[in-house]
Amino acid sequence: MFDSSSQHVERQWKLVLLVGIICALVSALVTVAFPLEYRADAQVLIISKTRYGVDPYTVVKSAERVGENIAAIITSNDFFEKVMVQPGFTLDKSYFQNIPERTKRKRWTKSIDASVVYGTGVLNMSAYSTDPNQAVQLVGAAVNALVAQGWEYVGGDVSLKVVNAPVVTRWPVRPNILINALIGLIGGSLITIFVLSKKRQ
Repeated sequence: MFDSSSQHVERQWKLVLLVGIICALVSALVTVAFPLEYRADAQVLIISKTRYGVDPYTVVKSAERVGENIAAIITSNDFFEKVMVQPGFTLDKSYFQNIPERTKRKRWTKSIDASVVYGTGVLNMSAYSTDPNQAVQLVGAAVNALVAQGWEYVGGDVSLKVVNAPVVTRWPVRPNILINALIGLIGGSLITIFVLSKKRQ
């Protein structure tokens, strides 16, 4: 029974492929219906003030822990307020204005992100926007706020320095059209194979 079902599916490979392609195209079209966002990245080096007798490994581990704390803090309302008042940046604040507080916080959490490069003491900061220039401005203001006022979160034993200025992606990164299309292709093909196998049994 299994062999006959398997052979039946093999004979219908064109149908499987066709349905998979259709599902991939539908997934891609649905993805395009959502606003496409660019990502701008910048890197900040976390420098722990070394003390006599402390080995380099411990210093790096300390920087990593500080980076993890910062990554958790940047989505806070306190850090948001610091970013919005940074001088020298042209931020589109209307995206965060005249909306409920809960909505504002959700938008801010979606717009900013940070992660630690383990073993280096480097913190990657990213900002997302439908406008690539706004993504650059936002992450630039964020790293500027972090360097200028980050001591409030990490104390005086740590200093922060921007080591890579903001750079924006050439193409939108959210939502990911290729990944969604691939999921549609695989999902559609698997469902078709399942249906054909059941019909043969």
